[in-house]
Amino acid sequence: MTVHFIGAGPGAPDLLTLRGRDLIAASPVCLYAGSLIPEAVLAHCPPGCRIVNTAPMDLDSIIATIAEAHAQGHDIARLHSGDLSVWSAMGEQLRRLRAMGIPYDVTPGVPSFAAAAAALGAELTLPGLAQSVVLTRTPGRASPMPGGESLAAFAATGATLAIHLSIHRLEEVARDLAAHYGAECPVAVVWRATWPDQRVVRGTLSGIAAAVGATMERTALILVGPALAAEGFDESRLYAPDYDRRFRAGRADAVTE
Repeated sequence: MTVHFIGAGPGAPDLLTLRGRDLIAASPVCLYAGSLIPEAVLAHCPPGCRIVNTAPMDLDSIIATIAEAHAQGHDIARLHSGDLSVWSAMGEQLRRLRAMGIPYDVTPGVPSFAAAAAALGAELTLPGLAQSVVLTRTPGRASPMPGGESLAAFAATGATLAIHLSIHRLEEVARDLAAHYGAECPVAVVWRATWPDQRVVRGTLSGIAAAVGATMERTALILVGPALAAEGFDESRLYAPDYDRRFRAGRADAVTE
């Protein structure tokens, strides 16, 4: 029997991978982070599924519940919001399961930064402006930041920043980043991307804190960088007529099928 760690996406119940949906539907036990995953996602669970909201549970209790289901011979769907590769607390669970000899696998999900970019209708990497996206956060109660990972260090690169778990420090974040990007650098705050009550506020670093005020909390994502509002960027060479590509007719080794 296997514990299936599944990225449940940013919120919309149809923004699951087909694999994730099918694993949920085949698992008689489902543990989900109820503070972040809407109950509509649980509609994919099979009839009679044991559904456990892990929001009020500590790590020991979560692992004990998994171990109990495993001992009973059940596959388990373990749902986390967004994608499991960042800020999911999956790593500490996997370490416990390895020590216990309980098998697991991981199915990725749609990350929140991608959902936020989609809400904005934005490409975060535009030629000549930004070719990197930095996923980061500010220090919090759950996890401190390593010494070298500061907003100032990342801002010095000029990359597009996707700042998670930091909406409560928006004014401070905007002030610190303005020193590197300039006060008029575009910024967007996306709250509950893909949820029915999704909200988007666009602005500049100089005015975004006032524009947002106290209307958003917790699950809002802050995106910062010149790519967010640019129109005068260079076109990619990828589709230029003189760009030599294997998939373009005319080359001796062109792929035509």
